Amino acid sequence: MSRPEHGAGPSGAWRDVLATLALVAAWLAATAWLRPLMVPDEGRYAGVAWEMVRSGDWLTPTLNGLPFFHKPPLFYWLSGAALSLFGLVEIAGRAASLCGATLGSMALYLFTRHWCGQAAARRTLWVLLLQPLLFIGGQFANLDMLVAGCITATVLALAHAALRFEQGQPHRRALWLGYALAGLGVLAKGLIGFVIPALTLGLWLLLRWRWRTLWALLSLPGVAIFLLVAAPWYVAMQMRFDDFLHYFFVVQHFQRFSVGGFNNVMPVWFYPAVLALLSLPSLVWCPHLLDRGYWAGAFGPRATQQGAVRLLMLVAVGSVLLFFSIPKSKLVGYVLPAVAPLAWLLADASQRLATTPGRRRAWAGSVASGGLLALAVVGWLTLHQDYSLRGLGQTLRAQHQADEPVYMLEEYFYDVPFYAHLRAPVRVVDDWGTPAVKQRDNWRKEIADAGEFDTAAAQRLLLRPEALLPALCAAPVSWVMAEQYLAPRYPFLAQAEAVRTVHEVTLWRVRAAQLTACAETPNGGSAGK
Repeated sequence: MSRPEHGAGPSGAWRDVLATLALVAAWLAATAWLRPLMVPDEGRYAGVAWEMVRSGDWLTPTLNGLPFFHKPPLFYWLSGAALSLFGLVEIAGRAASLCGATLGSMALYLFTRHWCGQAAARRTLWVLLLQPLLFIGGQFANLDMLVAGCITATVLALAHAALRFEQGQPHRRALWLGYALAGLGVLAKGLIGFVIPALTLGLWLLLRWRWRTLWALLSLPGVAIFLLVAAPWYVAMQMRFDDFLHYFFVVQHFQRFSVGGFNNVMPVWFYPAVLALLSLPSLVWCPHLLDRGYWAGAFGPRATQQGAVRLLMLVAVGSVLLFFSIPKSKLVGYVLPAVAPLAWLLADASQRLATTPGRRRAWAGSVASGGLLALAVVGWLTLHQDYSLRGLGQTLRAQHQADEPVYMLEEYFYDVPFYAHLRAPVRVVDDWGTPAVKQRDNWRKEIADAGEFDTAAAQRLLLRPEALLPALCAAPVSWVMAEQYLAPRYPFLAQAEAVRTVHEVTLWRVRAAQLTACAETPNGGSAGK
């Protein structure tokens, strides 16, 4: 395995890195502004980031004004910073995902350039950037791409330190960088930020019988750096909310991983099938992955440098598949940490077949078809926007006054506060007293769980149906949003002004003075004054 050419000197290497970084960022962000936020995920996470901006509280994530501890804050910090700089636009709400995809891509490029050479690094980066999972995940506003980038960068930094240690070269800076990146991973999505890198590096070193290297990667200064990055937020939240650590780690980590009752139950073969399907047709160029000779020098104490890197990528893919195939609940985004090492294998294993100009063109076309597929998905979502209420939120923004309360009936429309630029939480009307609220993993359970961390705010914001009409009568003008089929349950809506309907969701302007029921209440005579 060749080393990179450094003839251009340090300044040339930095120019290459900066040019590559600009190319990666431009490609990943090229279409990130086209389509509206998709609900529930994008509306939820971009909305939480917006709430940090509007409240000025950058420590406690809130969903509709209630403490929201499903995930840690790194995504909200990054996207919130972008929203502060660029305003409430979609690409800013997706900034954290773009950062994660860029981090993982650049980490793979730099690692490959150092250990495999410039040509291999460029080939690998090209394959990675054209993977549909990376391209779409990099512009989808949820936490999966951010933690995937952190995990990829952590694994490669620690592997870089390990290989340098084995060659008798200075390795501590890379080692400490790996620990810092693991801390960011824990701030991105919790324990998997260091569990998956630890699993990957541990298996990789054990398969190569590198016990001394394993011990060399255990660093007290590294642990201190990791804790300095990751721990302060968790400590601060536990000091503010007594039940935080139990809810975050026991409920949202261990119970979600080990028990049923959550959404998206899939069979154990789900993730291998997803990776294989979305790697076609590039995968058909890689028969050497099944060739014993390809893995020569990868195992045991006499493993070669080339075999060590190949084995690292294989173990990185396998660790992700193994870890996330265990729980019953499976989402496509969970497999994103496997995309970068798989792209490395696709680029490396296909190199032997693409030896003639004709085959190289066919291989390039196969790889490019993945990028075309990703662009087609983005284009389709741009043209078919039935997953978004952006139009309704924009209408509310244009006509809503700051002192007019907003009500959502039996549904929380995640993206509306973002597009309406609401400066205060909405009031959500539902039968919050029924045990069924906590039995399904949906928006009701999310908001009800959040309300338990701030019961005073929950009493103001989570209303039962019988409390809605008195609340409407207490304000001269209110706004109500609900799916159209719910209108018969609330007869007073017939006396309200239906402002706009989008995807069977209607926005009403409710004037208390025009409601017959308000005239019969003690405040009815003054509501419209």
